[in-house]
Amino acid sequence: MLTQERILEILKEAGVLLEGHFLLTSGKHSNKYLQCAKIFRHTKYSEELCGALAEQFKDDNIDVVIGPAMGAVQMAYEVSRHLNVENYFAEREDGKMVLRRGFVVTPGMRCLLVEDVVTTGGSVREVMDIVREAGGIVAGVGSIVDRTGGEIDFGVPYKSVISMKVEAWEPDNCPLCKEGKIELVKPGSRKLKVK
Repeated sequence: MLTQERILEILKEAGVLLEGHFLLTSGKHSNKYLQCAKIFRHTKYSEELCGALAEQFKDDNIDVVIGPAMGAVQMAYEVSRHLNVENYFAEREDGKMVLRRGFVVTPGMRCLLVEDVVTTGGSVREVMDIVREAGGIVAGVGSIVDRTGGEIDFGVPYKSVISMKVEAWEPDNCPLCKEGKIELVKPGSRKLKVK
């Protein structure tokens, strides 16, 4: 089992934690951003973190690990490798999360859904709907980072490698926007101007 100290060391070494003024996928703003994609540049980090997550689900009879694209594609692979099961990813088609590429959930299939970072859980909930509509069972949800500090509830077992409370605000209530000193940035894209 990884210690909290080692987890924080990995996040620091990999350059995961960024500080500034960020537009999150959820639409909220935050002064911190966790760029977990950087973990997957180094197999030594992804193996340790995904292995620690898989260990928490090893007795849950998982049939398949599913992650929403793009952030959890590599993660689903690495967690499934540790559990010795298949892995799928869901992707957006016309704005809706779907399974494509021959990925099929069958009735009774026990699915572990994974996400690199959970803030609001929106993408995970979309994949949960896909699994349930196909008659599959959402056996659990796992993430590397839980940004809610343990406050989120998916209605199924949820486990993370590390849980931390990271502030996030609706755009109208963002203190950084009100200060107007730090430009809003959407990670992975060019800078955005706040109106």
